[in-house]
Amino acid sequence: MDITTNQNDEEEVHLLRRSRDGSMLAGVAAGLADYFDVDPTLVRIGLVALTLLGGAGVPLYVAAWLLIPEKGSEVAIAGEILGHSWQR
Repeated sequence: MDITTNQNDEEEVHLLRRSRDGSMLAGVAAGLADYFDVDPTLVRIGLVALTLLGGAGVPLYVAAWLLIPEKGSEVAIAGEILGHSWQR
């Protein structure tokens, strides 16, 4: 008995990327909203709430901007910075 399944045809890879479409600053909120399939406004409200309730929103946004690659790219900003410093 020969059972063959090709899961690659059925599975779509959904990667977390910063989005150029619908972005207001660096595309972090739009990319997160696209990844989690929610409205970008909800992500933005969450980031503002985190900023007002302890200040965590801004560092999280900056970290996401540095660590999440932009759509169409494989390397994040932090990876580019570290990659260039390692090559020297």
